[in-house]
Amino acid sequence: MQNEQKYGSQNSNQAVSNLLARKPFFRRKKFCPFSGEHAPRIDYKDVKLLQRFISERGKIVPSRITAVSTKKQRLLSQAIKRARFLALIPYCQK
Repeated sequence: MQNEQKYGSQNSNQAVSNLLARKPFFRRKKFCPFSGEHAPRIDYKDVKLLQRFISERGKIVPSRITAVSTKKQRLLSQAIKRARFLALIPYCQK
C-alpha cells in the first residue's frame, strides 16, 4: 500500500497513456533545392552556389543534411570536384 502511494503507480499508467495518445512529432518533408521550375542549375563555375554545399572544413555536405536528391547530389559533387581541380574552390579551409 505504501509503495503504491510512494511511487504513484496509477499516475505513471496515466502518463504513459497520455504520451501514446499525443500526435507524433510532425517532420516537414524535405525537397530538393535543385528540382522545380525556378531551381538553379548546377555548374562548376557558380562558386557561390557550390560554397553553400561545402562545410567550413572543406568537405562536401551529405544529401541527408542538404535534402538534395541522389541524382543531383552526384552532379553537385562532380561540379565541386571540377571547381576544386580548376582552383576555383580550395580543397580545404584553414
